[in-house]
Formats: sequence, structure tokens, C-alpha cells
Amino acid sequence: MKYKIRYIGDPVLRKVAEPITEFDDKLKNFAEDLIDVMHVEDGIGLAAPQIGISRQIIAVDASELVENEFPRVFVNPQILEASGEWVVEEGCLSIPGVREEVTRPETILLKFQDVVGESFTQEFSGWLSRILQHEIDHLNGILFVDRISPIRRNLLIAQKAIPEKY
Repeated sequence: MKYKIRYIGDPVLRKVAEPITEFDDKLKNFAEDLIDVMHVEDGIGLAAPQIGISRQIIAVDASELVENEFPRVFVNPQILEASGEWVVEEGCLSIPGVREEVTRPETILLKFQDVVGESFTQEFSGWLSRILQHEIDHLNGILFVDRISPIRRNLLIAQKAIPEKY
């Protein structure tokens, strides 16, 4: 496989990803690669920065959790509105072995494009909303451990589950 998961501490995970402006075969091929890596790694979501590409594209396959057409690819996703609150345990392919409770909005209104550049605005709730928010965080250089309490984060650092400078 030509792409490998990048782990906590890799600078690419802290960059704000660049918007995608060209919707061509190269993008379609990359979207397929993103989905392939997600499946090989047994993930339910994957953002391009997690495989070293600082571009605004994510793949989601939550078919084990919700009924929907999966896998799906979201290009240049932007959360327009968010409501509700839901606390649930999250993990991340870029932070293996760490799971922590994270508070996120339960419902989001998302503006995004597909791989051919068509624009959509759609509401998502529950698991799909949570997965999308987690992956969109990656596009903004945010890791889920940034969203946990400082006490829990310091404990993870003390346990060497995450590096001190992550």
C-alpha cells in the first residue's frame, strides 16, 4: 500500500488542510485510495492528513453502525450548524490504543462537495454526525485528545499513551 497511517506527533496531523479546487481523475483515484486504507486499517472514517496528505477530503464507512450508502467521500466539508450534546468514547487510527469520552454536538448541518465537485448541504445526526466531526477535526489540525479534559490528557501523557508534545 502506498499510503500509511500517520501517528500522533507527526506534524501533518497539526496542519490545517488545504481546500480541494480540482475535481479530476486524480482526485477520484485518491478518494479510492483513502477508502482502501480505511478498510485495510478497519476504520470507520479516515481523513487525508492521516495518510500524510494535507487536503480537505475524508472517507466514511459506518455501515456497521447505521444504515446508509457507504463508503462515502466528503470534499471540503464545513459544519454550518451544530446542536445537542452527546458524550461517547472515541478512538483514532492515528492514536492507537487510546479511547476516551468526547463531548460533541449530536446533530450537524454540513456543507460539502463530492468527488466531481457537486455541492450538498445535509443534516447528519448520531453516529454519522460524530464520525464526520472527528474526521473534520483532522482537517483542522485537531485530534480527539484535544477535546478531552486536561486532567485526562495529562494522565495519558504520564502513562506514555500519548507524547508530551503531540
